[in-house]
Amino acid sequence: MEDKNSKSPLGDLGVGIINYGAGNIFSLTAALDRLNVTYGMVNTESDLEKYSHIIIPGVGHAGAAMEKLKGTGLVEAIKKLTKPVLGICVGMQLITEHSEEGDAALLNIVPVKTKKFDKSLNIKIPHMGWNAVSPKNNSLFEGVEDNTQFYFVHSYFIEYNPTFDIASADYGLKFSAAVQKDNFYGVQFHPEKSGKAGELVLKNFSNLSL
Repeated sequence: MEDKNSKSPLGDLGVGIINYGAGNIFSLTAALDRLNVTYGMVNTESDLEKYSHIIIPGVGHAGAAMEKLKGTGLVEAIKKLTKPVLGICVGMQLITEHSEEGDAALLNIVPVKTKKFDKSLNIKIPHMGWNAVSPKNNSLFEGVEDNTQFYFVHSYFIEYNPTFDIASADYGLKFSAAVQKDNFYGVQFHPEKSGKAGELVLKNFSNLSL
């Protein structure tokens, strides 16, 4: 996919999307198009240098996604990044230390675990649809009101830890809808499928400066 040449808040750098075969890239790029944000694909380590912001998309199985990411040879380079990085859905789970899905060791950037929803909570699994999110005072959620609805599709969740949590949600139990550690951010919901609120989160991310 060619890089977009339209103007964006990022000038000529824009957002680099990790292209590792485990993300729904079309819906994400469509959202970036709507926001007039420049983007391109990251296939090699040198591609990481082309962009000021990096997104790790992801759908499906966290363990399988981690294996695909390892196959790109990008793992160590991603862990060393000092520019803003956003993991979306499984991409968020990848930046945690471990997932119960496939008993997989992950990037271990944010020292929290990805766990499976418990059917004993009398909830439908996967958690699919709109859910209220309570953001903290964080630049990623600037302009997003408390209890704003975002769209989720997941069977596994990030354990709530107040040190890294920047937005929480409830589905049988309280879990992290978004986390941050240093320049690494993650959102469990799909901002690209969450209407204006989701687009605002993507816009806020594209404007982050460290």
